[in-house]
Amino acid sequence: MSAVPAAGTTSRELMDLVFGIATRVRDGLQEAHADLGLPPVQAQALSTLGEPVPMRELANRLACDASNVTGIVDGLERRGLVERRPDPRDRRVKQLVLTPEGERMRDTLNARVDRVAAKVFDLPEADRKALRDLLARLVDAPSPRR
Repeated sequence: MSAVPAAGTTSRELMDLVFGIATRVRDGLQEAHADLGLPPVQAQALSTLGEPVPMRELANRLACDASNVTGIVDGLERRGLVERRPDPRDRRVKQLVLTPEGERMRDTLNARVDRVAAKVFDLPEADRKALRDLLARLVDAPSPRR
């Protein structure tokens, strides 16, 4: 078992920096979502949709309970952005399909997210790649034991 670093160490500084970046990302995304009139959870759902997916898969992508997806999808459906269709292999399963308007809105949303990312990570290309590679190593690392 590894020792927990003392407060004020590099690990703590990294944590503070990650939270600072997360705040900048959140603020930029909230602005992008608001400009499109989308609540954040609907925007997040919309940005993950491409090919038809079952509602349960959307719940997995959003890391939420399947029962919560119904309200999210209701909102997207009212806006004419998605449709629920029976799965051709299992009619008990409802698949979510983007409408043409949903595809346009998703593309607009993703372009705005790209602009937010470009502002947050406004670094020389070599630094962005190095940061990406370091973050990927952390994401891919086994979860630490508690």
